[in-house]
Amino acid sequence: MSLKIQISQIQAEVESTMLTDAQSVENFRIHYLGRKGIVNDLFELFKQVPNEEKKEVGQLMNGLKQAIQIKLDSGQNQFASKSKQIEIPDATRSHGDWPFGSRHPLQLVREEILGIFSKMGFSVEDGPEIEDDWHVFSGLNFSPEHPARDMQDTFFVNGQPDTVLRTHTSSVQVRVMETQKPPIRIVMPGRVYRNEAISSRAHCQFHQIEGLYIDEGVSFADMKQVLQLFTEAFFGKAKIRLRPSYFPFTEPSAEMDVYWGLETPADHRITKGTGWLEIMGCGMVDPNVLAASGIDPEKYSGFAFGMGIERIAMLRYGIDDLRHFFENDMRFLSQFRKSL
Repeated sequence: MSLKIQISQIQAEVESTMLTDAQSVENFRIHYLGRKGIVNDLFELFKQVPNEEKKEVGQLMNGLKQAIQIKLDSGQNQFASKSKQIEIPDATRSHGDWPFGSRHPLQLVREEILGIFSKMGFSVEDGPEIEDDWHVFSGLNFSPEHPARDMQDTFFVNGQPDTVLRTHTSSVQVRVMETQKPPIRIVMPGRVYRNEAISSRAHCQFHQIEGLYIDEGVSFADMKQVLQLFTEAFFGKAKIRLRPSYFPFTEPSAEMDVYWGLETPADHRITKGTGWLEIMGCGMVDPNVLAASGIDPEKYSGFAFGMGIERIAMLRYGIDDLRHFFENDMRFLSQFRKSL
């Protein structure tokens, strides 16, 4: 059989072939244009065609190849969209038995604390984590030689002595006092950074919530009452005590303890047998801090307080290792799924 007759027969076969789906299109391509396909076989036979017939036969072969390609392109265009639609997941389908995610315990505790203070009229304020010396130290009555400024406690950004990662959210207090007139009643949650490589459980980043209330006639008794209400709402504990302490930005300053009790072995362990547990630091805002931010200390007074969210969360959920909060272990986090 001459090559011209073979080409003619293959041409008729191509025209009669029905392409019904994406798979039949792919089979068609392989059968005719694949490495071991019919067209390649024809070109091998073409080498044996006499020179005087090569032009005519070559035109027939090119026409055949063009016809195959046209049919292939048509089939691919026809079925490509359908195949793509099959691969796109249906966003409206039922989720089935996919499990819900869980909330992070620090976020749960943060929201609960903010909710309690919100009911007492406190609003939430935020500020930058990369701060200047004034808002972190000088504006809060830290002396130039205060040890908190040392490299052992503070991370300086790019070696600049005036640019630091904030060591407490008290920097937000300064920014608010500079821009708002009393009365001021705010809480400030956020991340803070300290170089505390003192044990395997220490971390350089942790979370705080601080509070500030400034108005005319604010007293130490007002502060005690607010902290008493918070302790009762969050811990369900009614007995607190205030021990004298020292902070550069408050005077007088105090540590607030709550009477945890001695009902279980864990109570004895975490309170060291005393029944009392330290919760936060607090005190009356130092007049120097008010004056530095442009607030008249003769007219206004106020109190501030602050607590670590990690410590409060450890007490709430009975967690004994700080590292659990930062390791993203799903076995740990899944325990808080019920808190959604």
